[in-house]
Amino acid sequence: MTNRSFKVRFRKTEVYKGKRGTTYTVRWLVNGRRHGEAFKTAASADSFRATLLVAANNGEPFDQDTGRPASHATPSAEVTWYEFALRYVDMKWSRISANNRISTAKALTKVTLVLLRAEPDQYDPVEVRKALREYAFNKNRRDEAPSELRAILAWIRRNSLPMSVWEDTKHVDAVLHALDTRLDGSPAAASSAKRYRRVLNVALRFAIRQNVLADNPLPKGRGENAAPKTSGAVDKRSLLNPGQVAALLAWIASRPRTGYRLTAFFATLYYAGLRPEEAVALRVEDAVLPTTGWGEIRVHTAAPEVGSQWTDDGEVHETRDLKGRAAGDTRIVPTHPALVTILRALVVQEQLAAGELFFSGEKGGLLAGSVYRRAWDKARKAVLSEHEYSSPVGKRVYDLRHTCLTTWLNHGIPPAQVAEWAGNSVPVLLSTYARCIAGQIAELQQRIEGPQQLPGAALASGNLNSPLPVPPRAPGRGR
Repeated sequence: MTNRSFKVRFRKTEVYKGKRGTTYTVRWLVNGRRHGEAFKTAASADSFRATLLVAANNGEPFDQDTGRPASHATPSAEVTWYEFALRYVDMKWSRISANNRISTAKALTKVTLVLLRAEPDQYDPVEVRKALREYAFNKNRRDEAPSELRAILAWIRRNSLPMSVWEDTKHVDAVLHALDTRLDGSPAAASSAKRYRRVLNVALRFAIRQNVLADNPLPKGRGENAAPKTSGAVDKRSLLNPGQVAALLAWIASRPRTGYRLTAFFATLYYAGLRPEEAVALRVEDAVLPTTGWGEIRVHTAAPEVGSQWTDDGEVHETRDLKGRAAGDTRIVPTHPALVTILRALVVQEQLAAGELFFSGEKGGLLAGSVYRRAWDKARKAVLSEHEYSSPVGKRVYDLRHTCLTTWLNHGIPPAQVAEWAGNSVPVLLSTYARCIAGQIAELQQRIEGPQQLPGAALASGNLNSPLPVPPRAPGRGR
């Protein structure tokens, strides 16, 4: 299917005389679709109309979307959104992590489904999204798409709108609405919407560098189409107290076969503040475990679980450097004496040697996220009350890390030191945990009570020890 047509008809130039001046609008139709271009002078309108007439008389096809002849086509009119999106994925693939690849595929899928000439009603919507997300926007699997999905992708290629549609705010608004909503029309999580918008923004900046677009069409500022606000602060209700952690770890330790290993895994998050993907990659030689006192853990690798279809080596986990750190960087985390004891016992019980994982899966290899998340949920359900289980307290395994970092901050460890141990920047640390810092209010109030005291007599008059007056009852209010 082509978007060009030889069926071109011209209308008489329209003249409009308004308060701000006269405009001359050239009108024409391409395969029945109306187009117009306004000019301030009759000479400019006649010149433009003559150019179109010459192109039509020379047998040039006209674009149905832009109304312009083929010889006038801009780069954005020559490239469809789908073709550009594939080019963008191929450019970014080797430069981004597997998790970012997933986010990119999801965002581009949403945009592609909006920028179509027609709805793909003849196909199952689930299969359409699968074809785009799992194959078209996955460079490793694009050539492996089943025949039925290749047919869907061929239809999308034929019906994808040109990049020139980004000049129309109607299409821009439709795309942003799709990024901000779920399939059922309800609002998407603010973090997801913001992440998808970020992907689209980077893609459009790439289009500008490739001379496909002249400028970025996404709205700027705080207008009605602004990105949803997100809060990176930790919910104070999600933090656990020592009694809850002790009860949860004791219940997990009682599990047959792997309970002691999972207990050590969760204890590492609670005592050392590691991210789960850092803990699963931890090996015996990465820990210094003295017989008494504090030890240390050298964190240098993370292994997030992303799915084999998104990694270059086909493994479920992606092995990568630390988050927010330079390649090959390492950070040292102090190891609480209680954690040293737990890890030493694990080494002895498992007879672990240097180079082996501390927390391997039951069949070897890296510990699966589904395993430790399921164990944690079962422990919460068994240990916590019904009210606590339904609350945010410890709902995610990651809340053990949040509890650890909050404990360090609340007991006077300088934020710069906590940030170094946790692998955060100081600004991110403070913005994330500011709401959780407690127990220091009285001391801070004493520090500023004197310096803020005004010299001389108090400004307030009267007996300050007398009870405050009761405000009068509003007229007409009952008892």
